[in-house]
Amino acid sequence: MDKGVAPKVSFVSLGCPKALVDSERIITRLRAEGYELARKHDGADLVIVNTCGFLDSAKQESLSAIGEAMAENGKVIVTGCMGAEPEQIEQAYPGVLSITGPQQYESVLDAVHRAIPPLHNPHLDLVPPQGIKLTPRHYAYLKISEGCNNRCTFCIIPKLRGDLVSRTADDVLREAERLVNAGVKELLVVSQDTSAYGVDLKYAAAPWKDREVRARFYDLARELGELGAWVRLQYVYPYPHVDEVIGLMAEGKVLPYLDIPFQHASPDVLKQMRRPAAQDKTLGRIKAWREQCPDLTLRSTFIVGFPGETDADFAYLLDWLDEAEIDRVGCFKYEPVAGATSNALDNPVPDEIKAERWNALMARQQKISARRLKRKVGTRQQVIIDEVGPSVARGRSKADAPEIDGSVYLSSRRPLKVGDIVTARIERADAYDLHGTVAGF
Repeated sequence: MDKGVAPKVSFVSLGCPKALVDSERIITRLRAEGYELARKHDGADLVIVNTCGFLDSAKQESLSAIGEAMAENGKVIVTGCMGAEPEQIEQAYPGVLSITGPQQYESVLDAVHRAIPPLHNPHLDLVPPQGIKLTPRHYAYLKISEGCNNRCTFCIIPKLRGDLVSRTADDVLREAERLVNAGVKELLVVSQDTSAYGVDLKYAAAPWKDREVRARFYDLARELGELGAWVRLQYVYPYPHVDEVIGLMAEGKVLPYLDIPFQHASPDVLKQMRRPAAQDKTLGRIKAWREQCPDLTLRSTFIVGFPGETDADFAYLLDWLDEAEIDRVGCFKYEPVAGATSNALDNPVPDEIKAERWNALMARQQKISARRLKRKVGTRQQVIIDEVGPSVARGRSKADAPEIDGSVYLSSRRPLKVGDIVTARIERADAYDLHGTVAGF
């Protein structure tokens, strides 16, 4: 590296939005110290790989990303969830410079400093107040806590990321305000367990502007709703107090959207999974939520083929889906994960039955999703623009989270810009997406 030339770092971020926020924090610190970001490993002074270790398939993806970085560059720092259990990485790639677990920002920076010391230049060491974001300018993930207190049998996240540690309400709100002031139009609230926010702080109040704000899910959602951006709540367990937030949705303070990972509906399977929050009254609660907020969109994920799942359990889940009419569903075939207690459960489900159940659930759900979307034809929806093409723009309605949900394809007589929020007339729907015309700005 030439003296006087800013050192270049190439970065790979794998896994969920929570990991993306970790990557943003590391990159923000590096940019503040005068490091530059490189688009390619080749020619960079070193590579940082932020890994995912949730499933075996994710670990494989992480290992191949490390391998690619080693082959193309040779100087590699590994961080993230897979770094919490470093043996596999050390075995495969003994030459990596350092391995740290998730949220260990200081250790990552120390490793970078050891490998390529920063250049101190007062003109380079400038960072926008909102930090460096890896998302487009018009939306950002806002992480309100780390870790998780639940002990679901299929999950090793608490082992990787520890127990729940919430940020104080004023800390979250300060970051949210900086983002909105920098032009962010949509805040996606994320954590491992968003509705458990503040339980570790005993819901302590913190001073914000001219008032005190408690570290409670409802209080935080209400305050975020005052900032003038779309507020989307993700990874919400259906604890009883979630009912209170539906009122904020009905008032238009936060988006009428709930991402709740139900994972199953059969009481026996849920017991084996050790899922938090009582599920027996869930259908009644969904009905009450929709009565209070008719525009509510529900997204969820389910696991099929969990050890001990019988044909009767699976039939129960399909019937439950028909009744619940969840708008958006992701489905996973159960995978054993090293270190998960579910590995020791009896009666594993054969792979071919897992595949059959996955196909049956997705086919059933596609009909439900298509039916729910069809109801929107003829309505007007607010749409945030993600991408502008020569004749058609692609955006998302309040019912669509980026990356995981559908899109709204729009034609417009006036030119559109990324980040615009427009009113659209919906003209048709297919299985996952809506199509329409811009009717107003």
